[in-house]
Amino acid sequence: MDGIVVWATLRNIRVSPQKLNLVAATIRQLPAVSALDRLVFSQKRVARDVTKALRSAVANASERYEVSADELFVREAFVNQGFALGRVSARAKGRAGRIKKRFSHLKVCLSAEGK
Repeated sequence: MDGIVVWATLRNIRVSPQKLNLVAATIRQLPAVSALDRLVFSQKRVARDVTKALRSAVANASERYEVSADELFVREAFVNQGFALGRVSARAKGRAGRIKKRFSHLKVCLSAEGK
């Protein structure tokens, strides 16, 4: 089981990359089971999306390589910037201010523990 690496990607998450990276940093280098526990009890809204990606990666590993979740750990969790919607906010004296509604991409890498 050495060398098993499984990826799961979740694209176009409606949150800024900075906020998503705060949650992704809490699960890096953890066993998959304890990472799921940590995400379930997280107070952040984006933790639900990260949980979805992590569960997808665990399911990919169990389907393709018949590896249980107890043998997996989170090797990497990448956060990339997606597109940004441009919005307009009204300002004083008839002016307008730009608001960027940012989107993010998340890529979770699981690996089997090689002993």
